[in-house]
Amino acid sequence: MEFKDYYDILGVSPDADKPAIKKAYRRLARKYHPDVSSEHEAEKHFKEIAEAYEVIGDDQKRAEYDQLRKYGRKGEAFSPPPGWQGQAGGFTGGNGDFSEFFESIFGRGFGGQQRGGFAGGEDMYSTRGQDVELELPVFLEDTLKSESRTIEYNLPHYGETGRLADIKKTLKVKLPKGAVDGERIRLKGQGAPGFGKGTAGDLYLRIRLVPHPLFDVNGQDLSITLPIAPWEAALGAKVTVPTLDGKISLNIAPQSQTGQKLRVKGRGLPGKTEAGDLFVILKVVMPDKITAEMEKLWGQLAAGSGFDPRANMKS
Repeated sequence: MEFKDYYDILGVSPDADKPAIKKAYRRLARKYHPDVSSEHEAEKHFKEIAEAYEVIGDDQKRAEYDQLRKYGRKGEAFSPPPGWQGQAGGFTGGNGDFSEFFESIFGRGFGGQQRGGFAGGEDMYSTRGQDVELELPVFLEDTLKSESRTIEYNLPHYGETGRLADIKKTLKVKLPKGAVDGERIRLKGQGAPGFGKGTAGDLYLRIRLVPHPLFDVNGQDLSITLPIAPWEAALGAKVTVPTLDGKISLNIAPQSQTGQKLRVKGRGLPGKTEAGDLFVILKVVMPDKITAEMEKLWGQLAAGSGFDPRANMKS
């Protein structure tokens, strides 16, 4: 198994702070997002970037990873040191989105506890199976889909000889309508098998929405920062805005300001009864380069407008 340098994947230094890590993730995720990218193996790169951000964007996982990082180097064979057992939990690779390397560090996510005890009756050696809890990574676009997805996970099981072994299980799961980040879903009887005549435990899936390169999430609502040119803000314009299920046209009113919010009803995440909204936050940006002609026009505007943006600051 090859060691993964998550800092190198995101292009940040090991002492980078969380805002720098988030900024790097968003830049790369926007570049390689499969829905918009034309880069070679974009989906593969996007998943690798998401995995790196899941680790070093989380304080607990990052602390564990930093401890292990001194044992491995990028591109070299790696195995956790003897006795290592990750405590942070994490994605279990359910649908193959996260790697064997990730799982070797953070374990398989068995967060549930055996609630069983004896199964009843006179069979004193029958116990209920262990409950299993997994985190299920969900891309925002997946919340709009109605089809089931296939997950694979391992179950701990003590056989009749008393030896502990893993059982691989494949299951089709349909995401509940309106599922939100952190929501816990119970699948009865899909946990570890019982011992003797004991019943199987339950499987608990905890929804984890994967950070998106464009959208921020607040419950069922989404927000996106939309760059606009100074003349679009001044004169008004009709612009194209991305949503989770396609692009829409949006009218920008004349004399718009940075920070102004426009609400697009029903373009957020699906809800249990109705969809959330999309909030478009305007940000006036300057061109990267200003030509001599543009500079002349800006000068004429400055000389003739009489506008003082700091008038309210004068005592």
